[in-house]
Amino acid sequence: LKEYNNLTSNNLSIGQKLKIPNNSDTSSSTLYVVKQGDSLYSIARQFNTSVSDIMELNNLKTSLLNIGMVLKIPSSSTNQTYIVKAGDTLYDIAKRYNTSVDNIKKKNNLTSNNLSIGQILIL
Repeated sequence: LKEYNNLTSNNLSIGQKLKIPNNSDTSSSTLYVVKQGDSLYSIARQFNTSVSDIMELNNLKTSLLNIGMVLKIPSSSTNQTYIVKAGDTLYDIAKRYNTSVDNIKKKNNLTSNNLSIGQILIL
């Protein structure tokens, strides 16, 4: 991603837009940004996949994760993702995708209705 976007560091700004290469690696996977408290096991459960599949897709040698790390997650036909934009609310997103606020909160382990621009939600 750094090379594709001509970035010189790993630092990103809130709302910064990144180009994602459209090749077989990313088209068959979902991108997930590791947050505090995440583990490969919890991420695998969230996306209905296995730890070993995530490790293999990302060429991970260890299960240690860093906050902000971007992982490719094997695509599953049962999961759709949404990237939060300015002005979005859980209610609006739930209505747009014919689901409930509670369902979105449960799938994303959310404890409040607060959203961040650029946050990736599983629908």
